[in-house]
Amino acid sequence: MWNKLMVKPNQEQKYSFIYPRSRYYGEFKPENLIFNANLQEFAQKVGYVANLETGGKLSPEDAYKYIQTLWKELKHSKQELRIGLKQDNS
Repeated sequence: MWNKLMVKPNQEQKYSFIYPRSRYYGEFKPENLIFNANLQEFAQKVGYVANLETGGKLSPEDAYKYIQTLWKELKHSKQELRIGLKQDNS
């Protein structure tokens, strides 16, 4: 039971606890912010997969395949956002 000292967390508080985000201090460009969010999500999911594998809930092969899929999604995101490409100034 919730007493006066314990407040029932709302959905946003639960989400920010389960999926924490760090501030972005890099160069401010929309594509950099989006990629940073994608990168943080990738790191969070890899952590979950590693913990599931460590706990015996996921085989090493399945964990590898899942992380490989996550990596491909992140790589595709980088390409779509054109991160790291030299800018054509002509």
